[in-house]
Amino acid sequence: FRSPPGLLERTVESVVEAGGAALVLVVDNGGEATTRLGADRGEGPALLERVEVMSTDNDGFGAAANIGIARAIDDRHDAVVVLNDDVEVESGWSEGLVSELADPAIGAVQPLLVSTAGDLVNSAGVEVDRYGAGSDRWRDQPVAAVDASSTEIDVFTGGAVLLRTAFVRDVGGFDERFFLYYEDVDLARRGSERGWRYRVVPAARAGHARSASTASLGDRRRQLIERNRLWCVARHGTRREVARAVGLSVRRLRHAPRRVPARALLAGLGGVPS
Repeated sequence: FRSPPGLLERTVESVVEAGGAALVLVVDNGGEATTRLGADRGEGPALLERVEVMSTDNDGFGAAANIGIARAIDDRHDAVVVLNDDVEVESGWSEGLVSELADPAIGAVQPLLVSTAGDLVNSAGVEVDRYGAGSDRWRDQPVAAVDASSTEIDVFTGGAVLLRTAFVRDVGGFDERFFLYYEDVDLARRGSERGWRYRVVPAARAGHARSASTASLGDRRRQLIERNRLWCVARHGTRREVARAVGLSVRRLRHAPRRVPARALLAGLGGVPS
């Protein structure tokens, strides 16, 4: 959705050049992808000739991702990778992810997301704290210090993840009500409740320009994060965890500006999933 100039192009080019995909599908909910990917790059065919673009309304990250996932299921693929438009994958990145699917209990596998400079970890999965807040595992740790062996994780990040299509058929796709943020936490937790497991493969890497495609949201971003945290913990947490999560939202009202947390709290309580 209307990423900064050059960002979408670099993402798509990295996937195409890395190879290993039966189809590269760009789900465009900003109305710009066809023009941007069709531009003359002066070196070989335009990116538009090497990918497929599907245009849709801007109904959020989950809705767009579900369109691509549904296409993979309809085409009878065993797995589908979901990527943000601010990610650049490295050569050979997909092989390590696919190999983890040899274990039929693995529903999702993610690469190590690293800074654009490649020296710091951006995400090795998601950790959820006692207030229901998600944060990136190993964030800002040196990449050089990370063990390359694959490890199990509780929650994957939707920014770059390979999903087994059987997992999606069993659990369902992203909850589109979230619009943006925490839909990956919700999907992972729904899958865990049905016995699915997840892994991160540090040897497979992708550069991530963190929040580059959402920087224009401003206060709307903070409101979505807070509301969706409440929705997620309400669906999956214990009564005590829900009480702590709501208590944190109430405490945030003490600090100005109060408008954003107040709106998020009202929206969170008003739309809580049953």
